[in-house]
Formats: sequence, structure tokens, C-alpha cells
Amino acid sequence: MAKRAVILTSGGLDSATVLAMAHAAGRECYSLSFDYGQRHRSELVAAAHVAAAVPGTVHKVVGLDLRGIGGSALTDDAIDVPTMPSEGIPVTYVPARNTVFLSIALGWAEVLQASEIHLGVNAVDYSGYPDCRPVFIDAFRNLAAVATKAGVEGSPIDICTPIIDMSKADIIRAGTELGVDYSLTVSCYQADAEGAACGACDSCRLRIEGFQAAGIADPTRYQHGN
Repeated sequence: MAKRAVILTSGGLDSATVLAMAHAAGRECYSLSFDYGQRHRSELVAAAHVAAAVPGTVHKVVGLDLRGIGGSALTDDAIDVPTMPSEGIPVTYVPARNTVFLSIALGWAEVLQASEIHLGVNAVDYSGYPDCRPVFIDAFRNLAAVATKAGVEGSPIDICTPIIDMSKADIIRAGTELGVDYSLTVSCYQADAEGAACGACDSCRLRIEGFQAAGIADPTRYQHGN
């Protein structure tokens, strides 16, 4: 019997690759996305398309209101999305986002009797978010082992981060080999309603550089044709 896995699916390049990896590894895939009040809501449409492209995947969207606390350019329209690299943790960091997302994924995994949660955090080509680091994943893995019925009964749910040590170029190469259609994905922090990217934010910059380094044509649709 195939292992069940919950895959956090944002609609972006990284999570699309992780979903494809889980499917290729024989997992029974349950894709989980969050409508949390993000500025770039077209990523939710992308997430549905990404999940639909992977045979047998069940896709769920859970609603949250992180605009209620704000504190990020992605959840507060009064904070501009930066278009230049900055020092330290950028304003696009959403406070406690991965902690909240993983907690809900952990609950759904218990309901499904899934043994794994997969997510596309990356500590090499990333924007400096504290909840994308291995130390955070290790801490949450320990939490999952003591905070759940599954963990207490001796079957802790594992937190799997298959791309955490990969460069963006390597992620793109791996996904391409698995047949990921990156034209379906939306990574831009301020994509328009149709999913066209700005081409200037941190996420766009990392994506553009990744395709260039991988030597693979970038299928991204940009707002200004760049």
C-alpha cells in the first residue's frame, strides 16, 4: 500500500517540483494550499492547476486570515513589495506562516493517516526567511512527534524537505526531468489576476536566475513581456 503524503502546494515553482517528486516516489498525494489573504491570489489558481496535472492527487484549499495580523508586504497592501534586494529578513516574510501552515498540514495528515508532510522550503536560493531553514524544520519535526496522537502512539509524521539543499537551477532541472509544466506555476509576489509576473520582486529574480543557470527556457508570463 502506498504511503500517503500531504504536500504543501503554493502554486509556485518549488512546491510544484516537490509534488512531482512525491508522486514519482510512489506517494498517494494530498495537495494542501492556503487562502490566507495573500496579495498574489492568482497563486491559488496555479496551485489547483499544478495539483490537477499530477494524476490521482487530491487538492484542498484551507482559508485563513493572516491579513488580520498583517506585518508583511504579502498581507498588508500598505507595505510595498520590494523590487531591490535588501539586507536581513525582507518585508515579504509572513510572520509564522510556515508554522501555521505546517500545523494545519499536521492535523490533516492525522485525519488522513498520512505518514509524511512534504514542503518546498529551500535554504540555498531563498529570500532569507527564518522558517525555511533546516533548524526550523528539525524543530517542527520534533514538535510533530510529541504533539500528535500518531506521534504518541509511535508513528510520528515525518516532515520531508527534498529540495532544501538544492539550488534553484537544480530544482528546475529535477522538475523538468519529472515533466513539471512550469508554465502553470506562479511565483511572483505581486502577480496580476491572470498570474502574469512582475519580473522585479525577489521571487521573480530568483526564478529568472534559476532558469538562466539551468539553461532551460523560462515559460513564465510577465506583465511587461520581459
